[in-house]
Amino acid sequence: MSKNFAITGVGGYVAPRHLKAIRDTGNQLVAAADPSDSVGILDRYFRDVNFFTEFERFDRHVEKLRRQGDDKRVHYVSVCSPNYLHDAHIRFALRVGADAICEKPLVLNPWNIDALEELEQESGRKINTILQLRVHPSLIELKKKLDSEPVGKKKDVVLTYITSRGIWYLISWKGQTDRSGGLATNIGIHFFDMLIWLFGPVESSEVHVSHSKTTSGYLELERARVKWYLSIDRDDLPPSVNAEEQTTYRSITIDGQEIEFSGGFTDLHTKVYRRTLEGNGFGLEDVRPSIVLAHDIRKSTGTGPRPNSHSFVKEL
Repeated sequence: MSKNFAITGVGGYVAPRHLKAIRDTGNQLVAAADPSDSVGILDRYFRDVNFFTEFERFDRHVEKLRRQGDDKRVHYVSVCSPNYLHDAHIRFALRVGADAICEKPLVLNPWNIDALEELEQESGRKINTILQLRVHPSLIELKKKLDSEPVGKKKDVVLTYITSRGIWYLISWKGQTDRSGGLATNIGIHFFDMLIWLFGPVESSEVHVSHSKTTSGYLELERARVKWYLSIDRDDLPPSVNAEEQTTYRSITIDGQEIEFSGGFTDLHTKVYRRTLEGNGFGLEDVRPSIVLAHDIRKSTGTGPRPNSHSFVKEL
């Protein structure tokens, strides 16, 4: 049976992936909210969506639908708002009797998960998040391969992710650590979750660089030693990438071998939605380890270059 969805942050960057997933899984969007009214994207996916620029009116409308029976009520709230609002909007979803599907990062602090866990149990509803790299075909195959190998020997992993951003980034909420969680949370959370999923729990963590545009460090995981480097600084792009006028560089190597997963991203959100609707969504405990790690990185001071630093750090 088709489910009714509401969405917060519908004017944001990631919202179209959620709109597509809602449509492609055969469901209906009945309400949307965003402080910005630049939301013409709605017409590409749905007709006659009730739209609100004030959350209070959105809240009132969804509450009204709740009282009109199961056919009319909102069954799922998709949370695509800025990171610091995720916690509040998840709580809103549970309060109106809906399950939540929240973009990463689910929350900014580990203790927020504890509070949501209590509310989840009290409400009987489910909090789900989007961990799309876990449903990427190439990475699923890689995990199977890694899991089949003998335990004991750690892999050497190098993660480099540079996605150049202009001055706007630091002025927007994304550049405000208390609202975005900083680079490790806003950009790195995808990769930290992937690394923990592939190579096991964090044993130790070092932060060598911690700036508004760049952060880098070293992780000891159960089955890997990881040098990582995250940046939004265009000057960090390798010369070959700059020469081709590309704005993003992503590289992950395992024991010197490049892991290629550039393709296959088209329908990952839809795949996560499908498994969520089937009752197999990624929940609070799935996301906890990466939230803890990103929080610890955010609270750490960079030590400067170390022998185990990423090569880009040594060049700074």
